[in-house]
Amino acid sequence: MLSRVGCHLCEQAEQVAEQLCGPDEWARVDVDAEPALAARYTDHVPVVWVDGRLLTYWTLSESQLRDALAGHDWPAPPQL
Repeated sequence: MLSRVGCHLCEQAEQVAEQLCGPDEWARVDVDAEPALAARYTDHVPVVWVDGRLLTYWTLSESQLRDALAGHDWPAPPQL
């Protein structure tokens, strides 16, 4: 998950990930710590991938993450 300190949507997405995943099953990356990521995703955090596939920008619901983790297919978010 790409996230940003002080981003309320990021904090909400992180809470969802913490509820549904074990501590070693997900990772938070500070978008501002990586210039290339910041250039591409700065206005779109949080950005969430599941098994290397882009799941969502901006918001993450429990049902959305639960379905993705269960292997259900999902529509790709719009291209940036």
